[in-house]
Amino acid sequence: MTSWRSFVASGFMTLLMFGCGDTANPPSDYTQQVVQESNVAQLLNEVQATQKVDSLFREGNKLLNLHKYRDAIVIYDKVLATKPDFAEAWINRGNALTALGAFNDASASYESAVKANPQAHEAWYNQGNIYSRLKRYQEAVLAYNKAVTIKPDKEEAWINKGIALSKLRRFPEAVAAYDKAIIINPNKDLAYYNKACTYALQNNVDASIENLQKAINLVPNRYRKLAKSDSDFTKIRKDKRFQELLN
Repeated sequence: MTSWRSFVASGFMTLLMFGCGDTANPPSDYTQQVVQESNVAQLLNEVQATQKVDSLFREGNKLLNLHKYRDAIVIYDKVLATKPDFAEAWINRGNALTALGAFNDASASYESAVKANPQAHEAWYNQGNIYSRLKRYQEAVLAYNKAVTIKPDKEEAWINKGIALSKLRRFPEAVAAYDKAIIINPNKDLAYYNKACTYALQNNVDASIENLQKAINLVPNRYRKLAKSDSDFTKIRKDKRFQELLN
């Protein structure tokens, strides 16, 4: 999942009013006035810098939406040169790198995001997806765990955690992960389908067909087509009930 989040600068400016006396200000007053004016100038500079970062970030997001991934990365790099702790920019930079197939670089970008903000569940989720692509399933499970600890209702993370666990042949844990997604969204068709696959891998025909039926009820054409060629169903493919379900 790509996660594109808009950053809106929320700065404020304080206008300092200086009174006019009949005589010149004493030295102590003058010193205080200079400090105050310096603070205003600093605040203005900070606001301008924030606005520039915000504008660049939005530009990068537009390029990302247009699938101009290399151009987006150039812009995100400019953002991060000014604001290296901008987690959202690291995340979207990682998304662009993922789209280009640069998975190791994307992983490093997501790692920088969670260093900047350990609560960035999008970064943990995307990192899990990278590890899954690289078949580093143990690490993927750990990343998804981080994501759902921060955001327990992140159904996509529960589903992808289930897939990684299934790849590790930790089938009961995989089913439990899919069940979490279903609790969050009882109409999550993909969770039912993946449960069906997991049960089929264990040769549990009844449970597999029950969950495949639920997936087909929600999205008939998609799951009938998928199940016909999905190797996860090899062990139960000759079962009459399975064949009838696909016709």
